[in-house]
Amino acid sequence: MSQRLNYKIYGEEHSKTIIILHGVFGMLDNWHLAAKALSETHKVVTYDARNHGKSFHDKDCSYQAMSNDLLHLMEELNIENAYILAHSMGGKTAMLFADQHPQKVIKLIPVDIAPKAYHAGHLEYIQAFKSIDFSKIQSRKEADDAFLPYAPILGVRQFLLKNLEVNPSGGYQLKININAIENHYYDIIGGLNFQNVFNGETHFILGEKSGYLKESDKPYIEQHFPHSNYHTISKAGHWVHADNPEEFLQVVKAIID
Repeated sequence: MSQRLNYKIYGEEHSKTIIILHGVFGMLDNWHLAAKALSETHKVVTYDARNHGKSFHDKDCSYQAMSNDLLHLMEELNIENAYILAHSMGGKTAMLFADQHPQKVIKLIPVDIAPKAYHAGHLEYIQAFKSIDFSKIQSRKEADDAFLPYAPILGVRQFLLKNLEVNPSGGYQLKININAIENHYYDIIGGLNFQNVFNGETHFILGEKSGYLKESDKPYIEQHFPHSNYHTISKAGHWVHADNPEEFLQVVKAIID
């Protein structure tokens, strides 16, 4: 598969650009409603990270590789600089990118993530993707039932099941490159090492019910992102943009305006 990222552009007529990066097991579709709303005033680019959605598969799933992908996409689309709005794994990619290419970032907006190491919370999902025989599954209902032991929460299952597509020769198949994600999983949940200080404006958006970014994370954050602000979205967990889209969009619009 050629090294091509699958992307989508909204609001092409606007001069200023927002680029949106999704989290692990996500894809650009997860951000459709937010992108549509933000495209009233800005050009918005959403894309599938490598090994996700319809983007290319590669054995390298490191943050350095994903940061390079963002740089190449901006070059391909002739985007000089952009607001970078980025969730979870995408947020870590964006922080590394801002550290390495500060002139390309108008404002950095990481969503519900800190640049630290996290405990392994996705191992059951990886196991599900690797152990279920999707070629024998005949319907979405069957897929949902197969996932139930690994992901008891319906919303999580629905999110994960977006990674399935119909296999032309019968049953279903995975869109994601689960082997690359598994091989780099401890990098994905690991901490970031920065070489520089990003002096641009940084806005961390947090879910009130999430706990992904704690008060104790702020000293390390502010060493590398000294102009950091924090915005907490009420009634929202880790999937902030899905849990309370209205308040989330209000905050993002205030940041970019």
